[in-house]
Amino acid sequence: MLTVSTRRTHANATARRASLADMFAVYRERRALSRLDDRALSDIGLTREEAELEVNRPIWDVAR
Repeated sequence: MLTVSTRRTHANATARRASLADMFAVYRERRALSRLDDRALSDIGLTREEAELEVNRPIWDVAR
């Protein structure tokens, strides 16, 4: 049986893993964004400058 303390520790570890998974998902999305040409960026409503700003954000800078 898990104690309250153990459950909290497990919940915190799960939250950290989810956060890390989110960071890597956003990293992959930013890499894909960096490969789009200007026409594709225009189709999704972004300029090259806006895309570059997003691509160059740190991996831990993930909006929730």
